Amino acid sequence: QVQLVESGGGLVQAGGSLRLSCAVSGRISSIIRMGWYHQAPGKPRELVAAITSGGSANYADSVKGRFTISRDNAKNTVYLEMNSLKPKDTTVYYCRMHERDGLGYGYDYWGQGTQITVSS
Repeated sequence: QVQLVESGGGLVQAGGSLRLSCAVSGRISSIIRMGWYHQAPGKPRELVAAITSGGSANYADSVKGRFTISRDNAKNTVYLEMNSLKPKDTTVYYCRMHERDGLGYGYDYWGQGTQITVSS
Protein backbone atom coordinates (compact mmCIF):
# COMPACT_ATOMS: atom_id res chain seq x y z
CA GLN A 1 0.00 0.00 0.00
CA VAL A 2 1.33 3.39 -0.98
CA GLN A 3 1.30 6.20 1.56
CA LEU A 4 2.11 9.87 1.22
CA VAL A 5 2.98 11.64 4.45
CA GLU A 6 3.10 15.42 4.42
CA SER A 7 4.74 17.69 6.94
CA GLY A 8 5.76 21.30 7.37
CA GLY A 9 2.46 23.13 7.39
CA GLY A 10 1.46 25.68 9.94
CA LEU A 11 0.95 29.35 10.73
CA VAL A 12 3.23 32.05 9.42
CA GLN A 13 3.11 35.82 9.04
CA ALA A 14 2.83 37.43 5.65
CA GLY A 15 6.22 37.62 4.00
CA GLY A 16 7.43 34.56 5.84
CA SER A 17 8.50 31.15 4.61
CA LEU A 18 7.55 27.54 5.06
CA ARG A 19 8.87 24.29 3.68
CA LEU A 20 6.56 21.39 2.96
CA SER A 21 7.75 17.82 2.65
CA CYS A 22 5.98 14.78 1.27
CA ALA A 23 7.49 11.35 1.73
CA VAL A 24 6.21 8.39 -0.27
CA SER A 25 6.42 4.91 1.19
CA GLY A 26 5.10 1.47 0.39
CA ARG A 27 5.10 -0.62 -2.73
CA ILE A 28 6.14 1.92 -5.34
CA SER A 29 6.58 1.27 -9.03
CA SER A 30 8.03 4.02 -11.16
CA ILE A 31 7.27 7.52 -9.92
CA ILE A 32 6.65 9.72 -12.89
CA ARG A 33 5.58 12.98 -11.35
CA MET A 34 5.04 14.51 -7.94
CA GLY A 35 3.34 17.72 -7.10
CA TRP A 36 1.55 20.00 -4.69
CA TYR A 37 -2.02 21.15 -5.02
CA HIS A 38 -4.17 23.43 -2.94
CA GLN A 39 -7.87 23.56 -2.37
CA ALA A 40 -9.85 26.47 -1.06
CA PRO A 41 -13.27 25.77 0.50
CA GLY A 42 -15.89 25.17 -2.14
CA LYS A 43 -13.38 25.16 -4.98
CA PRO A 44 -11.70 22.39 -6.96
CA ARG A 45 -8.18 21.29 -6.17
CA GLU A 46 -5.64 23.26 -8.19
CA LEU A 47 -2.04 22.69 -9.14
CA VAL A 48 0.55 24.72 -7.24
CA ALA A 49 3.71 23.07 -8.56
CA ALA A 50 4.80 19.75 -10.00
CA ILE A 51 8.06 18.07 -10.88
CA THR A 52 8.90 15.07 -13.03
CA SER A 53 11.38 12.34 -12.21
CA GLY A 54 13.79 14.09 -14.57
CA GLY A 55 13.52 17.33 -12.63
CA SER A 56 11.33 19.33 -14.98
CA ALA A 57 9.09 21.64 -12.93
CA ASN A 58 6.06 23.76 -13.61
CA TYR A 59 4.23 26.25 -11.42
CA ALA A 60 0.95 28.04 -11.12
CA ASP A 61 1.31 31.66 -12.19
CA SER A 62 0.33 32.81 -8.71
CA VAL A 63 3.40 31.22 -7.11
CA LYS A 64 6.07 31.70 -9.77
CA GLY A 65 9.12 33.36 -8.29
CA ARG A 66 7.98 32.65 -4.72
CA PHE A 67 7.71 28.85 -4.48
CA THR A 68 10.26 26.24 -5.47
CA ILE A 69 9.56 22.54 -5.86
CA SER A 70 12.30 19.96 -5.60
CA ARG A 71 12.58 16.24 -5.08
CA ASP A 72 14.94 13.65 -3.71
CA ASN A 73 14.45 10.57 -5.85
CA ALA A 74 16.50 8.38 -3.53
CA LYS A 75 14.17 9.24 -0.64
CA ASN A 76 10.98 9.36 -2.72
CA THR A 77 10.36 12.77 -1.21
CA VAL A 78 9.17 16.02 -2.73
CA TYR A 79 9.58 19.45 -1.16
CA LEU A 80 7.91 22.80 -1.61
CA GLU A 81 9.85 25.84 -0.48
CA MET A 82 7.34 28.64 0.02
CA ASN A 83 8.70 32.18 0.31
CA SER A 84 7.09 35.61 0.45
CA LEU A 85 3.88 34.03 1.64
CA LYS A 86 0.68 36.01 1.29
CA PRO A 87 -2.64 35.72 3.12
CA LYS A 88 -4.21 34.48 -0.12
CA ASP A 89 -1.91 31.43 0.06
CA THR A 90 -3.92 30.29 3.08
CA THR A 91 -5.56 26.94 2.38
CA VAL A 92 -4.95 23.20 2.57
CA TYR A 93 -2.07 21.85 0.51
CA TYR A 94 -2.04 18.29 -0.82
CA CYS A 95 0.79 16.19 -2.14
CA ARG A 96 0.13 14.06 -5.21
CA MET A 97 2.19 11.26 -6.71
CA HIS A 98 1.69 9.73 -10.14
CA GLU A 99 3.33 6.41 -10.83
CA ARG A 100 3.32 3.86 -13.62
CA ASP A 101 3.59 0.12 -13.17
CA GLY A 102 5.43 -2.41 -15.31
CA LEU A 103 2.43 -2.79 -17.60
CA GLY A 104 2.23 0.92 -18.23
CA TYR A 105 -0.83 1.60 -16.08
CA GLY A 106 -0.82 4.90 -14.25
CA TYR A 107 -1.96 5.47 -10.67
CA ASP A 108 -2.45 8.60 -8.60
CA TYR A 109 -2.06 8.88 -4.86
CA TRP A 110 -2.78 11.79 -2.54
CA GLY A 111 -1.56 12.85 0.86
CA GLN A 112 -3.90 13.76 3.68
CA GLY A 113 -3.36 17.49 3.31
CA THR A 114 -1.62 20.06 5.44
CA GLN A 115 -3.01 23.44 6.44
CA ILE A 116 -1.10 26.60 5.62
CA THR A 117 -2.30 29.79 7.31
CA VAL A 118 -0.71 33.12 6.48
CA SER A 119 -1.64 35.98 8.78
CA SER A 120 -1.58 39.58 7.65
